[in-house]
Amino acid sequence: MKALYTAWQDPETRLWHTVGQLSRQNGLYRFTYTQGALASPRFKYLGRMRDLHKNYYSHELFPLFANRVLNSSRPEYPDYVRWLALDPAIESDPMQILGRSGGKRATDELCVYPYPEINEQGEMELFFLSHGLRHLDQVSLQRIDRLQSGDPLALRREDSNNHDHFALVLETEESTKVGYCPRYLNRDLCRIVEKTTINLTVERLNHDAPIQFRLLCKAVFALPSRFNLFADDEYLLLDKKVVAA
Repeated sequence: MKALYTAWQDPETRLWHTVGQLSRQNGLYRFTYTQGALASPRFKYLGRMRDLHKNYYSHELFPLFANRVLNSSRPEYPDYVRWLALDPAIESDPMQILGRSGGKRATDELCVYPYPEINEQGEMELFFLSHGLRHLDQVSLQRIDRLQSGDPLALRREDSNNHDHFALVLETEESTKVGYCPRYLNRDLCRIVEKTTINLTVERLNHDAPIQFRLLCKAVFALPSRFNLFADDEYLLLDKKVVAA
């Protein structure tokens, strides 16, 4: 996995800001803050990484992220990785688990999302869980229960959304709402939809999972020419120094 980004939700404005990048190279994990960490006066720092202008390196996954990966010794672990469309028989990369699950916890306003992977056809692949299912009506929930892997979905801009001008609704072919694209992906996916086609499908429907893991989606698209994904200023790294975590 190339990189994971950390998004933080401002508790006052409810806006999401990309505040850091987690990567791994040559056996070392690296965390670096991005310019999005400067977007809100209410953001201070994450965990023990208090200097926004340092690179942090560690041989082990930083506790901030390790605590967001279910321990493989837990009895529910096989179900957990199955919900994420990973093979329970193969030890999964914690970076991959974080990228699929989003790393969301009820105790804070942080999420983790990946830079899309390149498949064998040279296309970009992005997996994400449908959000907002607990707010859907019964018609939508019943339609979700009938979805099958491979079923096509569509992204529709929800212009009437006063809370998020880039909100993207997930819909079936008959225009039944089945959730929302995660907010921290909306802006870039809106830009991509304007330039190319996104092939969006159901990757897994997990009837036995908590509602936040119910619907896993897969987006496949060819990156348009001269188009850089995650190119806004908030993704630019702030690193100036290097420290050991």
